[in-house]
Amino acid sequence: MNTTIQNSVIDEMKARLQVLQPEHLEILDESALHAGHAGAKSGGGHYQLTLISPAFGGQMSVARHRLIYEALGDLFPSRIHALSITALAPGEL
Repeated sequence: MNTTIQNSVIDEMKARLQVLQPEHLEILDESALHAGHAGAKSGGGHYQLTLISPAFGGQMSVARHRLIYEALGDLFPSRIHALSITALAPGEL
């Protein structure tokens, strides 16, 4: 995947995740680590997401991931093939 497309996917992810009012949001593109992988061939990237949000307070991990997947919606699977998620409420580490 070329750098321009990767940056536009990351920018789109960041914009969509603003609905969760993040205190910290970091997205790393790990697509190069998966070159040759079937998902990479179809154009979807591999990303690592770290998100700290008050929206996660009192939520179990599955509920936090569900909120993220809802925000990113139709980016799966065409633009995002794989997403590694660290989702924390403020004060958790």
